[in-house]
Amino acid sequence: MRSKISGTEARPRLSVYKSNRGIYAQLIDDEAEKTILGISSLSLKGTPAARAKALGEKMGEEAKKKGIKDVVFDRGGFLYAGSVQIFADSARSSGLKF
Repeated sequence: MRSKISGTEARPRLSVYKSNRGIYAQLIDDEAEKTILGISSLSLKGTPAARAKALGEKMGEEAKKKGIKDVVFDRGGFLYAGSVQIFADSARSSGLKF
């Protein structure tokens, strides 16, 4: 997947990792090999679905503050279902375009 998905400064890669403890998301500029923004759901309370939704909203808000609107979504090999889908939908509703 990494050979097909790459982020730039204008359109960074939104990488998602899901573990048993939480969800982690990063905005990455692959050309400069630099992480622009990284957040996790470890400090959030609630069900996994509620934490995924809150994390997506937070990612959208933080990306807006940095002037980022368009991203390339990298689901990291996880199925586009459950927490990953909820995160993506909530990030889209906060203003990010995939």
